[in-house]
Amino acid sequence: MNKYNFENRNAVITGGAQGFGFAIAKRIIESGGKVIIWDIDKSEIDKAQKEINSKNFHSQEVDVTNFENVENSIKDLESKFGNIDIFVNNAGMTGMNAKVWEYPLDDWKKVIELNLNATFYCCKVIVPHMIKNNYGRIINIASIAGKEGNPNASAYSTSKAGVIGLTKSLGKELADKNIAVNCVTPAAAKTRIFDQMTEEHINYMLSKIPRNRFAKVNELSSLVCWLASEENSFSTAAVFDLSGGRATY
Repeated sequence: MNKYNFENRNAVITGGAQGFGFAIAKRIIESGGKVIIWDIDKSEIDKAQKEINSKNFHSQEVDVTNFENVENSIKDLESKFGNIDIFVNNAGMTGMNAKVWEYPLDDWKKVIELNLNATFYCCKVIVPHMIKNNYGRIINIASIAGKEGNPNASAYSTSKAGVIGLTKSLGKELADKNIAVNCVTPAAAKTRIFDQMTEEHINYMLSKIPRNRFAKVNELSSLVCWLASEENSFSTAAVFDLSGGRATY
């Protein structure tokens, strides 16, 4: 397993208590970095704390759909840790599986709020901090669904397409600074997010992957850690595919 130099680097990972976020947190800590996970589930935070058991692992209960909560949490981290060098927008949900014309309005709004609006809130707050420190790496976790649009998953597909657009816009806005903004478009992985999907939808996603398997969390964490490292000094406003051959562009 490759290691990157994250010594004296502080990273925030939203939805970091499990799944992709937890794997990314472990990888950064193993490479010498300090990680602060944001999660809304205290019991999952406690489990993560017990499993990682490192002085470089910290946590905050944060609702990323609440802009004021995000803003105050960053201020708190600045006072405790100083610079926030890396920010990974990973928190998300799939939402229900339904046709567009049958999708309940409240369910649509919940998916858009968490997957897209919360990513915007976090970027809006963390970017001025990174500009001030003349350094930053922002990685947004999108999805292959944001490129292709999965049937019966319009809210999820739309929200992730929005994350791709946000990444491209922000990356270009910050291109003259030492701040890289990129996103990753993974195929599905067997995490707890599968609990939100129907078996039919899971089988549909698998049928579209030429490698004939789902992504593994360590495969995503490996790519994210390169994007979060100083070695990524040129790529920005880019979309990195991790779809097992499914993506056509």
